[in-house]
Amino acid sequence: MARSASERSAAEQPLAHWLADAAVLANAFLVGSVLMGFEMLGSRYLFPYFGGGIDTWAGLISTVLAALTLGYFIGGMVVDRHPSPRVIAAACALAALYLALVPVTADPVMGWLMDHVGDGPGAILTAAAALLLAPLTCLGMFSPVAVRLMLRSTHHTGRVAGLVYGVSTIGNIFGTLFTTFALIPTIGSRAITYLDAAVLAVSALSMLFVSRRAM
Repeated sequence: MARSASERSAAEQPLAHWLADAAVLANAFLVGSVLMGFEMLGSRYLFPYFGGGIDTWAGLISTVLAALTLGYFIGGMVVDRHPSPRVIAAACALAALYLALVPVTADPVMGWLMDHVGDGPGAILTAAAALLLAPLTCLGMFSPVAVRLMLRSTHHTGRVAGLVYGVSTIGNIFGTLFTTFALIPTIGSRAITYLDAAVLAVSALSMLFVSRRAM
């Protein structure tokens, strides 16, 4: 006897959930990789102007932490109102667009800051913010949004949050090491920035194909 449409839909739902979750977790890894990879790459943009001392690294690290803080707050607020994979797609797309502009704008911006602000702590923080704050805030939105999308029962809150942040952190480690030891010595900072933008564009497109009903 043929099954009804509702029965077929119920049977297909677990597979749809699994595929949607797999897509979110794959993108958690990719976004985590780009996030920390671009932090390492940020040093290559700042060092010619502000040096490679501890003050420059302090500016970079504090800017990354500020961006993640903003991203967590914004992502949590947005996904409560709009629980959709398109939130991730939009955030990744905006970050991709910003990164695609960095190679052609970084030198003029850094030069202007050197001429008008100097090379002290204020200039370093301003330069780091101009380079990192906007795109990494967008990427910081990913994890709280992903947790909300994957959460189907409050009994699994800890497990889902741990999985998303764990996979993202594995991506952080990979992005840090791969960018530093493989990409920077071989293809250079600007090419890597375009590559990161392309990865984020693919992430954005992939999330557009994740059905809201499957989450």
